[in-house]
Amino acid sequence: MTDEKLLEMAVAMLDYAYTPYSRYPVGAALLCEDGRVFTGCNVENAAYGNTMCAERTALCKAVSEGARRFTAIAIAARTSAPFPCGACRQSLYEFAPDLRVLVTWQGNVRKTTLRALLPEGFGPQSLA
Repeated sequence: MTDEKLLEMAVAMLDYAYTPYSRYPVGAALLCEDGRVFTGCNVENAAYGNTMCAERTALCKAVSEGARRFTAIAIAARTSAPFPCGACRQSLYEFAPDLRVLVTWQGNVRKTTLRALLPEGFGPQSLA
C-alpha cells in the first residue's frame, strides 16, 4: 500500500462525515500490518462528548474485526491540518506506538510518527 493510496482512501471518507456542528469533516484510513485498511470518518453528536473522531472510528472498526497491529494512518480534512486530538493519539498508542501518521489538507501532506506527536506516551508496557 502506497502512502498516496492510503491518503486517497482517507480523502474519500470526507464525504461520509457527519459534521452538522463543527462543519469540519475528517476522514481516516488505518493500515494494518497484514495489508488490510480500515476507514473511518468523524461522527458528531449534539451531546458533544459522544462525538467520534475519524481516527477512533477506523481504529474501532479494525479492532472489532480482529486487527491489532497497525503500521500507518492517513488523516484528511479540507481546510486545515487534521492532526489527531489527544484522545486519538492515546487510543492509537495503545496498539501502535511506532505508527506512521500521514496528514493531508488542501493538497498539502505532512508525515510524522505517533511517537513524535505523543512523546513519553502511556501504553500497556507502562503498567508492568
